Amino acid sequence: MTTTYVFLAGASRGVGREIARCLVEQGIQVKALLRSEAARSELEAMGITVVLGDALSAAEVEQAMQGTPIQAVISTIGGLPKDGERADYLGNKNLIDAAVKVGAAKFILVSSIGSGESIVALSPQALETLRPVLIEKEKAEQHLIASGLNYTIVRPGGLKSEPATGNAVLTEDPKVSGMIHRADVAHLVCQCLQSDRANHKILSAIDRQMLFVPVEFAEFALP
Repeated sequence: MTTTYVFLAGASRGVGREIARCLVEQGIQVKALLRSEAARSELEAMGITVVLGDALSAAEVEQAMQGTPIQAVISTIGGLPKDGERADYLGNKNLIDAAVKVGAAKFILVSSIGSGESIVALSPQALETLRPVLIEKEKAEQHLIASGLNYTIVRPGGLKSEPATGNAVLTEDPKVSGMIHRADVAHLVCQCLQSDRANHKILSAIDRQMLFVPVEFAEFALP
């Protein structure tokens, strides 16, 4: 049998690094896109295949996906603008377009609560601060939905870099907001990768013990 890979963008740090760990623990072959050499040795030590390329370059992303069968793509990229262009939309657009070309079976986009209809979950102050990046994230979400790919969009709440609590849940309720640990987001993403129930879903991810406002909401169960 030909080995298939999960192509991971954003593995150098944060949620992406936690997802890399989670996939490796599950025995999944991972191909990680890195913009620089900085995290290469650590990822290769985990058994991950590293390819260098800038997500803001469509040609480099296409090239990075060549050479190995790509079963799924997971992207956690975003953050500081480079030359005035955020990766949140353009980088993800390039990944989505390349995933279509290589025939990936699934694309998981890690976005953010506050994007799209979940804008209602944020306070006016948070919205004012995050508005520019949320606009870009929503454009990426819409591009993915329109791409024809099988997708799952996971929108985490406020992120903390502490060990997993095991209390994190997914919900389709766009009004829910709270905090969540990066390691817990990673576990939920890895569950979505294996679950057909998560296909074509937009899901908020929060820790049920760290809601900003205590509210009743329906949890989205993954098998």
